[in-house]
Amino acid sequence: MCRNNLRRPKKKVSEFGGCFVPEPLNTVLARLEEAFLEYKDDVAFIQENNYYLKEYVGRENPLTYAERLTKKLGGARIFLKREDLNHTGAHKINNVVGQILLAKKMGAHRVIAETGAGQHGVATATACAMMNMDCTIYMGKEDVRRQELNVFRMELLGAEVISVNKGGGRLKDAVDEALTDLIENYESTFYLIGSAVGPHPYPTIVHYFQSVISKESKRQVLEKEGRLPDAVVACVGGGSNAIGAFSAYLDDKEVRLIGAEPIEAATLTQGKPAVLHGFNSLCLQDEEGNPLPTELIAAGLDYPGIGPEHSHLKTSGRAEYVTVTKKEVLDSFQELSRTEGIIPALESAHAIAHVIKLAPSLNRDKIIVVNLSGRGDKDVAEVKRLLEQ
Repeated sequence: MCRNNLRRPKKKVSEFGGCFVPEPLNTVLARLEEAFLEYKDDVAFIQENNYYLKEYVGRENPLTYAERLTKKLGGARIFLKREDLNHTGAHKINNVVGQILLAKKMGAHRVIAETGAGQHGVATATACAMMNMDCTIYMGKEDVRRQELNVFRMELLGAEVISVNKGGGRLKDAVDEALTDLIENYESTFYLIGSAVGPHPYPTIVHYFQSVISKESKRQVLEKEGRLPDAVVACVGGGSNAIGAFSAYLDDKEVRLIGAEPIEAATLTQGKPAVLHGFNSLCLQDEEGNPLPTELIAAGLDYPGIGPEHSHLKTSGRAEYVTVTKKEVLDSFQELSRTEGIIPALESAHAIAHVIKLAPSLNRDKIIVVNLSGRGDKDVAEVKRLLEQ
C-alpha cells in the first residue's frame, strides 16, 4: 500500500525517504545502519569489497565508444558504460557484493531478496553460494514466466525461488512478500534490497555500493576525452543503476543527468508523494492512495514507485526524467544489437532509446555517457515473442 499508519520517519532525503515500518523492524534497521556506518569506512572492509569487485565481478569494466552508432545517428559521441560485462550480467552484483559482506560481518546466515528481471536475484544467489548462506528469492509469477532462464539460474545456484501469486504477480508484489518475511524472521534474516528503494538506510547503502559505476566512468571519460560528458543517461525503475551512474557527477552542474523511464509507468512525471514499502517517495497511485498496477515489457522497471533520491533530484531540478515508448525500446534493443554487436537488457534499452533521440540533436563535439546496466540474454525469448506479435 502507498499509505499506512506505521509512520516513523527517520533520515529523509529532502522531503523524501524516511523509515515507515512496524516497530520490530526499527531495531533491525537501526542495527543495519550502525553496521553500515562502521564498515563503509573500515580499511579492511573496503579492501575485501574491492578484492571481490576486481577478482570476482571483473571490475573495472570498460567505457566503450559506440563508434558505429554515433556515426549512424550523426550527432554527439556516445560512450557505453559496460555494466553488462560484470559477472552475472548486470550492475546488480556491485551492490550485492557489498551487502553480502555486510551481512557476513553482522553474523547473518540467511538472506532474502526480491527480484523483477531476475538479475538481482541471480546476483544474490551467486553471492550466497560464494558465502555459503541460505538464500530465498521472491519473484512475481508473471516475472517467473517471462524470466524463466534467470529462475533456473537462481535455483542452479542453490536459491529457493518463491513465485508470488498475489496482486499482479510483479516486482511490487515480490517486495511485499519479502518485507512480510523480514517482519516474521527479522532476528535471523538479512534482507538484501536490490534497488535504491526501501526504508532508511537501504537507499543510502545501495547508492554507496553502486557509486562505483560513475566513479569509474568519470575517471575513464576524463582519460579518453580530457573532459566531463555533457550528459549521463540511464534507465530508471527503482533507480539503482541510475543513481550509481549519476553519483560522481551530482556536483558537476554542467553535466546533464537524464533518467529514462517507460511511458506506461512514468513515476517521476506522473507520480505523487506517498509512502510505499516503508519510505516516502513519488508513487503512481489511485484516488484512494493505492499503488497502481504496472505492466511493462522490462520486468526490472515494473514498479509503481521510485527511489527517494531520484524524487529529490526530480523536484530539485538537478536531474531530468523522460519517457520512452514500448516501440522505441524494442527498436533500440535491435538497433544496438545490429549496430554495435551488443544485445542490451530491455531495461538498458530504455536508456538507449532516449540516446537515439538525444544524440542527433546535439553537436558532434558533445559527449553522452549511457549506462548499459545489463545484457539482454534474459530477454531474447521475450523479445522474440513480442516481435512476432
